[in-house]
Amino acid sequence: MNGLQAYQRVNTQTSITDADPHKLIQLLYNGAIERINMAKARMQAKDYAGKAQLINKAIEIIGGLRAFLDFEKGGELSPRLEALYDYMERTLLDASVKNDVAKLDEVLDLLRSVKEGWDGIREEAVNSQAQQAAV
Repeated sequence: MNGLQAYQRVNTQTSITDADPHKLIQLLYNGAIERINMAKARMQAKDYAGKAQLINKAIEIIGGLRAFLDFEKGGELSPRLEALYDYMERTLLDASVKNDVAKLDEVLDLLRSVKEGWDGIREEAVNSQAQQAAV
């Protein structure tokens, strides 16, 4: 492992340790987006083993996002997000099998849209968590 990789690993571990639940979801979105972008580069370089590893990691991350869904508090949003995450996972598998960059781009667009909405509620989420902690 080179110095940059070691730094990134420590930096990532520190980010996760210090993260509130909202921030943790943001890190997962960022991680999935990053892995898919890297998989695109591997696909274009015809490194199919590397591409498959990165897509599998993105699928695992999306599975992690699915695990965070709260069906009691999430109302109708949770089942919709679950269906979207399921679609993303299936689309990533299909992209991997067919080496289809357009399908990777489709999932990237979906992830970015959901992440944008999540980022937009950051202040509200942090305030809510602070109020719950004070009770």
